[in-house]
Amino acid sequence: MSTTLITGGSGFLGNYLAKDLVNQGEKVVMMYSSNPNLLPYVEEIEDKVEKVRGDLSSWTDIFDIIKKYNVSKVYHSGAFLSHKAEGDPVKAFQVNLLGTWYILEAARLFDIKQVIFVSTIASFGDHITDPVSNFAPQLPHTMYGVTKVSSERLGEYYRRKFNIDFRGVRFPSVIGPGRGPGGVSAYSTLIVEKPALGEEYNAFVEPRNCMPLLYIDDAIKALTMISEAPEEMLNCRMYNIQGFSPTAGEMVEEIKKNLPDAKINFKPEEAMVKIVDSWPNELDDSEAKKDWGWKADFEMEEAIKDFITKVREFNKVNA
Repeated sequence: MSTTLITGGSGFLGNYLAKDLVNQGEKVVMMYSSNPNLLPYVEEIEDKVEKVRGDLSSWTDIFDIIKKYNVSKVYHSGAFLSHKAEGDPVKAFQVNLLGTWYILEAARLFDIKQVIFVSTIASFGDHITDPVSNFAPQLPHTMYGVTKVSSERLGEYYRRKFNIDFRGVRFPSVIGPGRGPGGVSAYSTLIVEKPALGEEYNAFVEPRNCMPLLYIDDAIKALTMISEAPEEMLNCRMYNIQGFSPTAGEMVEEIKKNLPDAKINFKPEEAMVKIVDSWPNELDDSEAKKDWGWKADFEMEEAIKDFITKVREFNKVNA
């Protein structure tokens, strides 16, 4: 039986994607580098997935896993995120860019049917006008963004040169229960989750900071749709995905409609604010809408309400 591999399997997106694929009846292998534990929100799939340790910067790890499990499809979401990548740019280059190269080489050598790549809003920069076109120049300011742009171009090369079915999406910040503190954009999740748990939260951005967001349910929907889209419908290999674009201040206002006693403070950190300021405020996802019918189901109000409800119900937080 063929298998679907998720790189970054222990991450927030990888966990929810694994749950969705298992529910669709797929055999799933989750590749992780350090933490094999599933998020509490998806732990019901514990006995239905295979978890395997692997380092994206090691081609032998990748090749061994793909060969051992007869992998036919890869969701490549594993990466050093923005803040961590700035702290160790060499390792970020090895994991993010060389890791993508190794995945693509494995696809060529082992006849993998499809590679779905998860890219990011951070692949652009602050030089362009909102909403950012799907085909806008990508001139990022961070190592994370640089490795993502480079991986996109590498995947497109493998598509042209070796006919690898490479396709992918550029996500804004994905929010939802269990994401945790990884990455600069994590404030957009913690600003909801901490108050939902009855905890105080100090946001390291300014109320004016605006960033495109996507609810986790919509992120999984986008990955499923791009994978299933007929080849003849794809007019490019990478697609912008947009959800909604609130300021941090607007998020707080909406959160307090659901949690009037929420304690949220703004304590901006210059380095963090600078990174957020370098990202676009809105992505133009009209190409995804036109080519394969993409449409987000959640706007800010629905996303925050559903997010809070799921956190409080799961953690049995008293209203």
